[in-house]
This record gives sequence, structure tokens and C-alpha cells, in this order.
Amino acid sequence: MIKTTTFPKYALSLFSSAGIGELGVKACGINILLSNELLKERCSLYHENYPDTENICGDIWQLQDKIVEEWVKKNVGQPYLVYATPPCQGMSFNSVGRLQFEIRAGKRPKEDPRNRLIIPTINIIKKIKPKWILLENVPDMQLTIIRTENNEYKNIIEYIKEELGLDYVGKAEVVNCADYGIPQTRTRLITIFTNSEMGKQYYSKHQSFLPNKTHSKDGGNGLKKWVSLKDAIGNLPQLSAENGKNSCAAIPWHIVPIMKKEKFWWVKNTPYNETAYNNQCTECGYQNTPRHGMCMKDGIHQSKKDTPIYCAKCGALLPRPSMIDRKTGIRRRIKGFDSAYRRMVWEMPSPTLTQNFQYEASDKKLHPDQNRTLSVYEALKLQTIAEYKYKLSVNNKPITRNLCCQIIGESVPPRLIELICSNILAIDKGDIQ
Repeated sequence: MIKTTTFPKYALSLFSSAGIGELGVKACGINILLSNELLKERCSLYHENYPDTENICGDIWQLQDKIVEEWVKKNVGQPYLVYATPPCQGMSFNSVGRLQFEIRAGKRPKEDPRNRLIIPTINIIKKIKPKWILLENVPDMQLTIIRTENNEYKNIIEYIKEELGLDYVGKAEVVNCADYGIPQTRTRLITIFTNSEMGKQYYSKHQSFLPNKTHSKDGGNGLKKWVSLKDAIGNLPQLSAENGKNSCAAIPWHIVPIMKKEKFWWVKNTPYNETAYNNQCTECGYQNTPRHGMCMKDGIHQSKKDTPIYCAKCGALLPRPSMIDRKTGIRRRIKGFDSAYRRMVWEMPSPTLTQNFQYEASDKKLHPDQNRTLSVYEALKLQTIAEYKYKLSVNNKPITRNLCCQIIGESVPPRLIELICSNILAIDKGDIQ
């Protein structure tokens, strides 16, 4: 763990969810006094892990004035840090593209209201004037256009800069978690602003507040090689997506879903670094039935529509994802790209985890050589959550596996937040220049 500071520094957390990212804030000695989250079950989990933090549960649009009032009541002055992670679901590439197209066409754009949650966030920040601001989101946030309170359409990052004014300096930067020793190629948009004089001096010189990278894909130039999947989870007990073999009593949360018999057949016959869509015949052994893949249509990558599901030699059903069509009664291939039902590789970090990491159809989430998806515990390790003290229970009752997968898949690795906050503290102290 990174060496923590001992003097009091206080933070406000917005869109706190279950408090995963805050593990990194707390590890640096920054005390989170106040938080806000919309969903009650996540508020309960947050309170379980941060019992000394006042958690205001509800809609930030309606509660923004109350959040400011409650902060003032703390009588600790301006926050050292506001840490905010607005919902990212409305900032997908497709959402951005659709909005931009409609704006250019002169139409009233269809907007995702979650994208506008930055507005009450900035309203709060402008009133309490924190020394540092740390926002975390998906990379496409920097392409997102929002409708302001003045009904103007602006790029979200430009909106933030304009609203903060000249008192703050900073920028948004895309970060690959693997570059910081995290065993996952998760990319996030890290936006940092400050009104700190030491911070302003540092920024004028470096144009960034991010810590130096410690790892690279191939290593070299004084950097370590990315932490691989093998390094992170290669020594854990084996599991299988079969009844009675899908959990390990010695390791809580080392558990995977049981697969239906047909799906298990697909997975069992999927070679290393391959997808079940390319599986060959288990009856005659023929290996040259055409493989799955992508094609270009209207300038867009699409999955092939004609990938066979029967052996080109003997006609037997292949262990490829297929189903009986309810309308026609005819078996057909299940739609999907060849990244679905695909095994990960030991030599690389894990691909980005989502809340669907325990679904065999999720993008590159099959275990490299075991017939299953990732376990919950493996996901906790790949997100670096397992490095910290964190309860996955409320009032001594374990949370549901579904909720657990949600908060893991939606969170930022707390190790990344710890590294960033540690760097901020060092900048502010003048330890790095």
C-alpha cells in the first residue's frame, strides 16, 4: 500500500455507489466526510464500509442544496477533494454519435438525462470550492455533448472548464489501468482540476496531474511489463461451471455460475485463445468448417451472418452457439461477434470487466483453460478490490451475487485512485516538482 498522510484532509464523494473507488481515497489518508448516492441498496453497502461517513441517499438534482448545506455544517472549511463518478451508461460511443448527428441535422436531440448529471455536480463544486476535483468516467465522456441549464449544447469537458473559470486549472486524460500495474486493460477518463497554488505551478510545467506510468505492454525504458492474468489469478483453485464444482469453500466469493448442459458443451470444446463460434466437429474430427468472423457492411463492422453450425463434412451439429428459432422451429446460430464465448489468454492482462463478467457470452470472459467464466473473487482481484478491506455484506448478511457483479463491473480499480490521490498529495506538498 502507498504511504498515507497523517494530517486531516476531507473529501466529498458524489455518485459514490458502493464506495469502491473511495478505498483508494481513504488509503491516502483523505477522510470522506459526506457522500451521495441514488440507489438505496448501494447506500446501505456504502454505510457498512464507511460507517463514519454521512451518506445522503437520493437524487442529486433534488439534493444538491442539501449536500452543500450538510457540508457547511461539518465546519471543516472547503473540501480538500471532491471525488465524483457520474454514471457512464449514457456516454457510450453510440449515444454520443447519435446525439452529435441529430445536432448537426438541426433536430432536437434525444439526450440521455444521465449525461446531464454533471450539471448539479458542478453546481455543488462551485459553491464549496474544493482544492482538488477528481472525476472518473469512460473515455467517451470527452466526446459527450450535453444540454446546459441555458439550453445550449456543449462538449461536457468544455462545459466543466467554462463553469470552473480561471480559478481552476486541469484537464481530462485517458488512462489505461494496465500502465499502472493493474491486471486489466481498463481505460478510464480521469479529469483533474485544482485551485491549489502548488498544483497550478506543477500543471504549468507538466500539463498533467497523473502519476508516471510504471508498466507498459512490452516493458523496457525502465518500465515493468504489464501484469498478466496468469500473474493475478493463475494460482487459484480450479473451478468448473458444473454443479458441485463451481465454488471453493476455502475462498469466499470464488464461485461461478452453473452453465446449461448445451452451453457447457460449447465451452468445453473451445480451445485456448479461441471462441466457441469457431469450434469444429466432435463427431468426425473435421477441422475445416468455415470459421466465424466479421465483415464490412455500409462501412460498419458486423458479424458474419452465414457462419455454419453443422459440420461441412459429416453434417453433425457443431459445438457452436446456436438455438432453436421459436418462430421457424429451425436451429440457427446465436448472433454475436467472435469476441463472445471467447477464452482469455494468460499472457495478457484481463480485458475490461463489466457487470456481465459472469456471462459466458460476455466479451472475452471465458477462463483461459477451465470450463467456466471468471469467478467473483477473480474479478475482485483483477479490479484490485481484493487488496483492500471491504465488506460484501450488510448487517452480516452477504449481498446478492448480482449486486456484487454490478458494483465490481461499474467501479474503477481503487489502486488507480490511490495512485492518483497519492500523486496529488505529493504535488501539493511540493515533494514532486
